Amino acid sequence: MKVDLVLFMGQSNIAGRGVAEEAPSVAEGHGYEFRAITDPTTLYPVTEPFGVNENKEDGITETIKTGSLVSAFINEYYSITHLPIVAVSASKGGSSIDEWQPGTPYLNDSIDRLHTAKEWLESNGYEVRRLFMVWCQGETDALVPKSSYVPKLTNMIEEMLEQGVERCYLIRIGNKEGTDLYKSMIEIQTDFCKSYPHATLVSTLYAGMTSDQLNLMKDDGIHYTQEGYNRVGEEAGRNVAFHINNRKEPCMYDPEYGELYFSYKS
Repeated sequence: MKVDLVLFMGQSNIAGRGVAEEAPSVAEGHGYEFRAITDPTTLYPVTEPFGVNENKEDGITETIKTGSLVSAFINEYYSITHLPIVAVSASKGGSSIDEWQPGTPYLNDSIDRLHTAKEWLESNGYEVRRLFMVWCQGETDALVPKSSYVPKLTNMIEEMLEQGVERCYLIRIGNKEGTDLYKSMIEIQTDFCKSYPHATLVSTLYAGMTSDQLNLMKDDGIHYTQEGYNRVGEEAGRNVAFHINNRKEPCMYDPEYGELYFSYKS
């Protein structure tokens, strides 16, 4: 059986602060969770809150996951590729890019989870067609300059490439409601995905969710409602599937800049 193995990595807006009951269900056979920490002996149906118990004392510990974008991502991805995802949780709310550098506990734990999942799948009759990471992080580093953030983001991705990850699919952060605090990081991540050959931008939707009328933000404009996570998951899943199927960068509307996002990388 062919599957695609995916690490979901970053901070709270990929860990999820939504409402699990408002997330879409994932049909049997369309996606699985590999619980690399609590039970690395089988595949589980994908349910929200995704990865809620996948905590390691000397690695990634995240105890307040309440509903994420992962289920929506898997549904959209499967509808296009017709291949199930085996999803592995590796996210930590509030984490900075410094905490994801080679040799740090978070990245070491992520790598261990990746290898544990891949080895189990291959030992149990599964063929891993694609292996990639979905990354969403940057709010904690809102005031970090480009000259510091980009080399560290590159270092993290390069280490994951060395470990067998094929590509980083990046979900760009949004704005903090009522401020311009995240404007610089949005620009940094946008430019990075246009220039760095191993990263692809797959969702810009968070940037368009600050309007009170949309009712898509919570927690003083830092996190999103489950509907917000569902929308981002769908867009990201669709654009990752497009890139994998066509080997072309996806095009999408960018609410931050009021225009279509293009990248001419292959």
